[in-house]
Amino acid sequence: MSSLFNPAQVGPYTLSNSLVMAPMTRSRADDAGVPSDLVATYYSQRASAGLIITEGVFPVALGKGYVRTPGIETAEQVSAWRKVSDAVHARGGRIFMQLMHCGRISHPSLLPEGAQPVAPSAIKPAGQTWTAQGLQDFVTPHELSVVEVAETIEGYRQAARLAIEAGFDGVELHAASGYLPEQFLSSGSNQRTDEYGGSVANRARFVLEVLAAMATEIGGERVGIKISPEMNFNDIVDDNPRKTYTYLVEQLRGLNLAYLHVALFGAKVDYHAILKPLFSGSYLIGGGLNQQSAEALLAEGRADAAVFGSAFLANPDLPERFRQHAVLNAPDKDSFYSPGPQGYIDYPTLSEGA
Repeated sequence: MSSLFNPAQVGPYTLSNSLVMAPMTRSRADDAGVPSDLVATYYSQRASAGLIITEGVFPVALGKGYVRTPGIETAEQVSAWRKVSDAVHARGGRIFMQLMHCGRISHPSLLPEGAQPVAPSAIKPAGQTWTAQGLQDFVTPHELSVVEVAETIEGYRQAARLAIEAGFDGVELHAASGYLPEQFLSSGSNQRTDEYGGSVANRARFVLEVLAAMATEIGGERVGIKISPEMNFNDIVDDNPRKTYTYLVEQLRGLNLAYLHVALFGAKVDYHAILKPLFSGSYLIGGGLNQQSAEALLAEGRADAAVFGSAFLANPDLPERFRQHAVLNAPDKDSFYSPGPQGYIDYPTLSEGA
């Protein structure tokens, strides 16, 4: 039997298989960050994954970065997410919520009272974000004070607790894709001169303090982290990413985290070979995998589970399709972020004749 169908251990959970559904923004929430009822259908359709990691969910309103993305801060948001976790659990699945604070990758029109996006340093990123008015240029962000950094960390702590109250099995810290945690990690976006900037240790401090806060709140065994060295998305650059990420992962040892999720996209360095030996929990690999490459990675012991993105998006029964070596549905990129059910909950399964 393929190694993809072997059970995997993530924290206290024995997963039914080693296929993980990647976090993918789908923009099916309302303007208040409340996920629609379609969201419960979408995730429950994919509950045969060993583990689902949700789309990025903003822990506090200032963390929102795109139109129609969901949050986990208000009672209404928590109630809507409870429908999602219940639906997945009813079909025997496991689900972690990804917490995604976009930081400077945002726009005042998306934030309370037109607030400026926040960041470790007041450096305007190149690029645009999706708003209700369409694409708009990023702006120069507000540099967080030390007090505001502490408040942001507290927001993550509260979000982790609320995710558990909403029935989730755990949370993942999104520390990739150029969002706030990676903005602190990276020398190009962090030019602070206090304890959160300068040295690698100082730049990693924010991420480690966020993880420690969440682990203290809900237990490290229910917390994961996603990183993507050298992805360089959203105008992120670091002078020495190998040194930065080696240091970061070395510092995770005492937190007893459930997993380390590493997605690589064009990195010149084999970070998996460097980072996996440094981490004691489950090691999840993502980034452009197919069935054959994932099976090889697991068989070689280079990963404990394999993470699939658009393949799961377009194939709600992906594990069964892999089991039967069946043809996969192709994802419709035009509907990735559009509202409504089309291209969201209408991809057919094998049993439906696809």
